[in-house]
This record gives sequence, structure tokens and C-alpha cells, in this order.
Amino acid sequence: MSAALAVTALLLTGGCSSDGGGAPGDGTSAPSGGSGTATGSAPSRQATAQTPPAKGTVKVLRTVTEGLKSPWGLAPLPDGNLLVSSRDDGTITRIAEATGRKTELGQVSGVSAAGEGGLLGIALSPDYASDHMIYAYFTTASDNRIARMLYEPEKPAGEQLGAPDTVFKGIPKGYIHNGGRIAFGPDGMLYAGTGESGQRGLAQDKKSLGGKILRLTPEGDPAPGNPFPDSAVYTYGHRNVQGLAWDPEQRLFASEFGQDTWDELNAIKPGDDYGWPNAEGKGNNPKYHNPITQWHTDDASPSGIAYAEGSIWMAGLKGQRLWRIPLDGTRTSAAPQAFLTGEYGRLRTVVSAGGDKLWLMTSNTDGRGTPKPGDDRILEIQVS
Repeated sequence: MSAALAVTALLLTGGCSSDGGGAPGDGTSAPSGGSGTATGSAPSRQATAQTPPAKGTVKVLRTVTEGLKSPWGLAPLPDGNLLVSSRDDGTITRIAEATGRKTELGQVSGVSAAGEGGLLGIALSPDYASDHMIYAYFTTASDNRIARMLYEPEKPAGEQLGAPDTVFKGIPKGYIHNGGRIAFGPDGMLYAGTGESGQRGLAQDKKSLGGKILRLTPEGDPAPGNPFPDSAVYTYGHRNVQGLAWDPEQRLFASEFGQDTWDELNAIKPGDDYGWPNAEGKGNNPKYHNPITQWHTDDASPSGIAYAEGSIWMAGLKGQRLWRIPLDGTRTSAAPQAFLTGEYGRLRTVVSAGGDKLWLMTSNTDGRGTPKPGDDRILEIQVS
């Protein structure tokens, strides 16, 4: 178990793209606000380094399940079924991939849901086959933290989730900007995107855990090889990171909410400063790592991202669309494309479903959307 700095998070409001944005690119690409054809694709470890085509496709294959409440995190199980976290209810539910049937595992104790906080990202242990551990990022009365819980599917519904074992705590919490995405990387380490909780100065403070990407061992200690001695901080100068994904070359990308002007997709380099609050979007100061592309906040407000078919696929909340960002290494190879614009409302999470398919989850019951009958839902899509 690892101890982390405890930081008091203060509420701060303002023109915030926190759960909502998109716009012209970084000079190499200018995102289009238009909608394209529908399809879905997932990251493939066998993918080649070929430059993807300038134009892609998205096809909605089916609705996997409906009637989810404030869904946030999505984790595929080895058997093909899905785990979903409910931000507001603090529960984790198993979705039968074939039928959409929902089974509640249990409620995560200690979750304190308010504003953008609650039960957020979830991820399976790298040793899930032997330890059956689920990791979760969640807001408590005092902080944001990461805990792991034993999943025992042989027990009755509602009793399948063990008590949380906190592995990392002290991440600043706020009514806004709690970050929340967690993912195990190709190196077996646990990465977490955090927000600055509305206190902008925390993002530039390397001693704070707010406004960072963190890199931890599965036990919650600072990971070996981190850029700052004895620190979990991997990169800093972030406003609110909610998307993490790796390409087949094990390069990390992250999506980030802007304030009023630019949302970002960043290529992550250990130890770099991504500029917030001194820079938003692309600038001319070499001190700050520029995004590879950017969007006006009305067009994106990005949460989850996934890699598939040579591109990053990015879910937009306020923008209510799925963005395709074709890559050539850590640069965009063509203008980003928008798909499904306005068709399913706010889009929260996108995850690999294997091969050329993705799971895409909506977020219309989170208090900022306009729910339609059946919301919220998970879609299976095919991409190219």
C-alpha cells in the first residue's frame, strides 16, 4: 500500500468543458465537425506501422444493453462479458455480451458521488486470471483514490464484490475535474489520469497529484523508471485527463478537457509539462508539450479514447460524436473525422472489443445530457 499526498480540493466554477468540446487542429490537421459513416475497430497488437487511410468508416453493429444509470468505466472480461461502473450509484454491474442481461456485482463502499465525482474508471488486474481483482478510481468524502476488490462471481448477485483495498490515495477531489480514467499499460504498470479539481495551480505543482498522469505499480507504489524520484507523477500540467490509450508501439496517448477554447489529444512523454493553466491548446512556448491536435470545446469535450486500425478513437461528451484521429507515429496523418454526430447524445467511454471492433458507451443520464428512452447504452461498433 502506498501513501500519497493529501491535498484539499476547492470548488471552482467557470466556463469549463469538463464534461462537454472540438476545433481546428495543430497545423497538420483541422478537425471537421461533419459526421461520417458508422463503424467500429479495436486495438490490435498485430497492427502494422502503415499510415492509415485519410478517410475511415464507422458502422454500428448493435446495441449491447440499455438502461444504464450514470455509466462511466467499462472493462471487458476475459469471457467477453463487460463490467460497467455507475458514477452516482457506486455500483459495478456485469453485462452479458450476448444478451445484454445486467447482474449487479455489488456497491463500492466509501464512494461519495457529487458533481463529476463518484465511481469512475475501472480496470482488471494484469493478473486477473489468477487474482480476480478489479481496480477502481473513485471519489470519497476526502479525496480521489484507487482501490482493488476481489470479484467472486460464484456468490449471489449483489454480493460478488469484496471490500475495497486502497492502493493509492490523496488525489485532490472537487465538484469538478476529478479525472478518473485508469488503465494498465503494456509494461504492467497502472496509469491514472487526474484532474486539478478546479484549483488550477495544482497542475503545475509537481508535488501535487492533481492535474497529472500518474504511473504506479499494481500495489500502488511509484513505478520504477518514473521521471521524478520517489514520485507517482509521470506527466504534469494537465487540466482534466479522462482518456488513456496505447498504440501497438506502446506509445501512450491521452485526451484532455480544455477550458473555453481547446480540447486536446496529447502524445505522452515522461516528465513533460503539458502547459495548463499557462497554456491551453497549441502554443509557441517550447517549455510546454503541444497537443498533436485540438478541438473547440463545443465539438469534443473528450473522455475515453481507444486505439484501433491505425487511429485513436475519441468519445466526445458535449460534442456528442466519436472522433477518429489517424496517426503516423505520434503525429496526425490526416484531418480528424467525426462520426455519429448527435445520434446517441453524449459519449463517455470507448474500449477495444478486439479486432476491428469497439465498445462505445453513452453518458446521457449524468445530469448534463438529455436522456432518451433506453439511455444509457453500450454499442458495438466496427471501424476502419
